Amino acid sequence: MTANRTEPTWQDLPVRDELRGASPYGAPQLDVPVRLNTNENPYPLPEPLVARIAERVAAAARTLNRYPDRDAVELRTGLAAYLTRTAGHPVGPAQVWAANGSNEVIQQLLQTFGGPGRTAIGFEPSYSMHALISRGTGTRWISGPRRPDFTLDPGAGCAAIAEHRPHVVFVTSPNNPTGTAVAADTVLALYEAAQAARPSLVVVDEAYGEFSHRPSLLPLIEGRPRLVVVRTMSKAFGAAGLRLGYLAGHASVVDAVQLVRLPYHLSSVTQATALAALEHTDTLLGYVEQLKGERDRLVAELRSLGCEVTESDANFVQFGRFEDAHAAWQRLLDRGVLVRNNGVPGWLRVTAGTPEENDAFLDAVRELMKERAA
Repeated sequence: MTANRTEPTWQDLPVRDELRGASPYGAPQLDVPVRLNTNENPYPLPEPLVARIAERVAAAARTLNRYPDRDAVELRTGLAAYLTRTAGHPVGPAQVWAANGSNEVIQQLLQTFGGPGRTAIGFEPSYSMHALISRGTGTRWISGPRRPDFTLDPGAGCAAIAEHRPHVVFVTSPNNPTGTAVAADTVLALYEAAQAARPSLVVVDEAYGEFSHRPSLLPLIEGRPRLVVVRTMSKAFGAAGLRLGYLAGHASVVDAVQLVRLPYHLSSVTQATALAALEHTDTLLGYVEQLKGERDRLVAELRSLGCEVTESDANFVQFGRFEDAHAAWQRLLDRGVLVRNNGVPGWLRVTAGTPEENDAFLDAVRELMKERAA
C-alpha cells in the first residue's frame, strides 16, 4: 500500500522568509457586463493606429532572427519627445528608460538602489506593488502615514523619512487607490528630507499623470539627480496589453538601471508597437479628455447619491463609506457591475468607463443606496 500524500503548495517550498504570508497582486476578472475594476482605458485603439501597429510589427517581424535594439534608442527618443511636449519640461533620450510596464521599471530601480540590507518607504494606502516589489527584491518595506482624507502630510512624511532613513522613497501622484494628487512643494519637501537623511532615491509614480488636474511633476527632476518620474502607456495610451513603462530622470540613473536590466529586455515587437502609439498621441489624449469628464461626472453623481468621494485626479474614483465594503462590492456585482475592493476599510474604487458603463454603474449604486436607506 502506498501512503496518502497531499500535494505540496508553495508554502511547503523553500521560499525566502520575507515572502511567506504574502499574496500575489491581482484583481478578479469576472465575466460580467460592466467591468470597472482594473483602471483600464475603456476605449479600443482607433483603427488607423491598429493599422499602423500592423505595419510596424510586420517590419519588425522581418528581423526577428536578430536581437532587438537593447538600448531602445528610437523608442526612448520618441518618449522623450512626448514628455517634452506634454509635461512641460525638456527631456532628452539619455534621460529616459523603458521596460515591460512601469512595474518592471520599479523593479529595476529597487534592484539597483534597494535590495538586502536596504529599505524603501511609501505612504499608504497606495499602490500595493511598491511594497510587493520591494519585498521581492529583498528590500525592507516601511509604511509611511497619510492624513484621514488620504492626502500626504509633508511634515509627517518628512519626519518618517528622517526617522527611518530609507534608501528609496515612493510618492504616488495621482495616488492609487485614492486618486489624490500630491503638490509639487510636498514632493520637494520630501526630496530634501530624503537627501538630508541618506541621501535617497525619490521615485514619483505618475502612472495616471495624464488624467490629473495638476501639471506633471516632471519639471522637478531639473537639478535633482536623485529624483525620477515613472510613467506608463497602459492608462492614457489605452495600451494595457502592450506592457510598456518608462522613467525620466538624470542620465546617471538611466546608466545605473542598465546594470540590472536583463539582456534585450524589450522585444522588437514591443518597441514597434509603442512607436506606433506615439504617432497617435493626439487622438489618444483626446480619449483622456473624455475620461476626465466622465470621472468628474462620477464624482458629482456619487456625491448626489449620498456617497463620500475622495477627490480624484486619476481615471478612477474612490467612494464609500460602507460598514461592510465587501458586501457593497457583492451587491454591485449582483447587478452586473464589477468594481475594486482594494482593502481600504469602508471604501471601494471604480474606474471611469464609457458613458454607458458609467450609467450602469450609477444605476447599480442608486439601487444599493436605496437598500441602505430602507
